[in-house]
Amino acid sequence: MTSRSPTAPFDLHGHTAIVTGANHGIGAATARVLADCGASVFLTYLRQGHSPDPGMSDPKTGDRSSDAQHVIEGVVADGGRAGAMEADLSDAANVGLLFDAAEELLGPVDILVNNASGWAADSFRPQGELVALSATTVDQNFAVDARASALMIAEFARRHVARGARWGRIIGLTSGGPLGFPQEVSYGAAKAAQDSFTMSAALELAEHGITANVLHPPVTDTGWITPAVERMVQDSDEMFHIASPEEVANLIAFLASDHAALITANTIRLR
Repeated sequence: MTSRSPTAPFDLHGHTAIVTGANHGIGAATARVLADCGASVFLTYLRQGHSPDPGMSDPKTGDRSSDAQHVIEGVVADGGRAGAMEADLSDAANVGLLFDAAEELLGPVDILVNNASGWAADSFRPQGELVALSATTVDQNFAVDARASALMIAEFARRHVARGARWGRIIGLTSGGPLGFPQEVSYGAAKAAQDSFTMSAALELAEHGITANVLHPPVTDTGWITPAVERMVQDSDEMFHIASPEEVANLIAFLASDHAALITANTIRLR
């Protein structure tokens, strides 16, 4: 039985979460915080070569080339329950397999955190190292950030309704904004699609006790913050903080908790 740490901000004992993209960064921190709050956690990940995106490497929480064993070991060492499965979310067949594996090991999943990304930067006006938008870059971003997130929500909802459950949480991670995401245009568009899928889920699944929200983190220190980035945030009129992955994870845990029962159909922008 998972015990709740005396320092945990919320009580999620008795709940089971799937966290995608949980071998590094915000995903790994989220798995640890949810477990610290008492939830059983099932991590999904896909090992890749060291990413050219500096935001995908964190000396404390790993990077995209690592597995999730370091996260599981930390959770178990603290008395929690955790499992993991490596899976390519761009393959639709893996969605059901993930839920099967999670529920066989930990029980019915009632918290879904859509954090995984197929990130690939592209641009309509490539200059220097920027890559031109192409079918390949569009498909890579949409396959994971949009389509896989939608399929994960659909599988979550199907199982939830089938067992007559009355409590559930769906939490997505987004980026970009209403003016798109220049120089990462397909990534921003895919995240916008995920926002829309999650808002539809909030409205359609409310009668089944499910809340669905999207969190837009501020600049987050996953290993890429330089003095230049610090100055950019300090000089900005719109960005106020550089967050740690754990700070973002605490907000995800809040949205998963009973304290956030009245919060749904929101995209919450942190600054």
